[in-house]
Amino acid sequence: MPAYIHGDIEITDPELYETYRLQVPAIITAHGGRYLVRGGAPELLEGEGSPRRQVLLEFPTMAQLRAFYDGPDYAPLKALRQRASLGRLVAMEGVAPP
Repeated sequence: MPAYIHGDIEITDPELYETYRLQVPAIITAHGGRYLVRGGAPELLEGEGSPRRQVLLEFPTMAQLRAFYDGPDYAPLKALRQRASLGRLVAMEGVAPP
């Protein structure tokens, strides 16, 4: 069953975040993940607040998602992202393909 990470990110240090943005795709790919959404212009349809930079990653399984997120190869980049931005990341399982 696929699994997803959804991020709503406010970039506080664009230069530092750019370093993260350039390095992280290879680690995502190495864990079987791929971007479905990366940036773009979000449009709030319901609710309150202002959406910020949106990111949606897809992994084949929750185990692969967790191996990416909790893994030693992502740890230094995770710390970099946390210094360069504020936001929320949510992991969720998707719907099994037909």
